[in-house]
Amino acid sequence: MSPVDPLPGLVGFAVALREAGVACGPSRVRAFLAAIHLLDPGVPGQLYWAGRLTLCAEPDDLPRYDTAFHAWFTGDTPRVSRVVKDHRPKRSHIAALAVSPDSGIGEEDGVPHIDRTASPIEVLRDRDISGLTAAERAHLREMIDLLRPEPPQRAALRWRPDRRGRIDARRTVRIMRAAGGEPIRLARKRRGTRSRRVVLLIDVSGSMSPYADALLRFGHAVTRRMPAEVFTLGTRLTRLTRQLRQRDPELALAAAARAVPDFAGGTRLGETLRAFLDRWGQRGVARQAVVVVFSDGWERGDVSLLGEQMARLGRLAHRVLWVNPHAGSPTYEPVQSGIAVALPHIDRLLAGHSVATLDRLLQEVRRA
Repeated sequence: MSPVDPLPGLVGFAVALREAGVACGPSRVRAFLAAIHLLDPGVPGQLYWAGRLTLCAEPDDLPRYDTAFHAWFTGDTPRVSRVVKDHRPKRSHIAALAVSPDSGIGEEDGVPHIDRTASPIEVLRDRDISGLTAAERAHLREMIDLLRPEPPQRAALRWRPDRRGRIDARRTVRIMRAAGGEPIRLARKRRGTRSRRVVLLIDVSGSMSPYADALLRFGHAVTRRMPAEVFTLGTRLTRLTRQLRQRDPELALAAAARAVPDFAGGTRLGETLRAFLDRWGQRGVARQAVVVVFSDGWERGDVSLLGEQMARLGRLAHRVLWVNPHAGSPTYEPVQSGIAVALPHIDRLLAGHSVATLDRLLQEVRRA
């Protein structure tokens, strides 16, 4: 390595890179400098790849990096990397080299530890929603808005033409008449499909308040993209489908907050579930639908009433899923009174404490 300290030039390159539009923060700059200690900065190829792997966070950064690198170190005409832009929403960021926060720089032989770690977005997908900071919740809202729910399908009553399936006698006869009576082709038909309704019942009691905002935002994402109904359960039943159908998520959540009078109150799951079935479910909303109950199972009312209403719901719905935020813990046991009486009448007990578990819930709903 040259006796001249290359640190000022490398840091200056990072500053120039930020001015070129590459969001390389202090952590990425530290990772870049740590990688340089393990390589020979006098070799342009090693210096180029050390910076590209540590300072670039997404494909759009690569052309800017090439331009800044060649302008700073060589002065030649830059060779811009060919990048195919993906216009789909980014579900995750690429992994990057970063200095381990627990190891420190200069341990033992003075060589820093470099770990290949997951990006902050990937880490946030698995974090418990109740323990996030205000800044992390802002990113969480963006991640929930990027979810793409797909409705479950069911067989429709109408038939449609198809290359396979049973023979369509009427169309076959019409084809024969048009061909002078010759059976030149057999027409076939198959039952069409239509989207199955999804019903979300969200517990907004005090014990569920750390998850309520994220779950209502999840309900907005579902309602905007499939035939769905959203209700809140607490000390009373509130229908939020109309409020959550607004396009803007912030306006939808604000309207939902104004409509829910019992937010962070008590829990009467049995009574509110009976109100839902009497007024909405029995009249068709829950019939052959996929019903998802978001609750931790704490019931302050009559537990036997909750069991009776869950049995009614199980007879009406196509599938009943119960999502408990605490079910993601490896030590969790369904011993709460509400969960205990509901278990015989539900199809799946799922976790719902993170964006990753909500994404898996959408897969379960799609397969219903």
